[in-house]
Amino acid sequence: MPQIATWAKLPEGVRHHLIDRMRDRAISLADLNELRLWIDTQPEVPEGDWYKDFGSFKLCGTGPLPKTFLLRGQAAKGEPV
Repeated sequence: MPQIATWAKLPEGVRHHLIDRMRDRAISLADLNELRLWIDTQPEVPEGDWYKDFGSFKLCGTGPLPKTFLLRGQAAKGEPV
C-alpha cells in the first residue's frame, strides 16, 4: 500500500485545488492541524479511492494523492482509512 504524499510532493494543480477547497469549506486551523498530525504519521492509503473522516471534514484521495475536502455531511467514495 502506498503512503500518503506530503505537501511538497503534490503536483501544483492538486495543491491549488486543495487550498481552494479548504477556503470553500472553511476548514479551521485546528482541523488542519489534526490533518497535519495524521499526515506526519506517514499513513498507508489504498491504491484506489479512499477517504479519511476527521469528523468536521473528510479528506478524499486516490492512491498516494489527496484530492479534495468534503464537509461533514457530504458522501465520500472509496475505502475509509
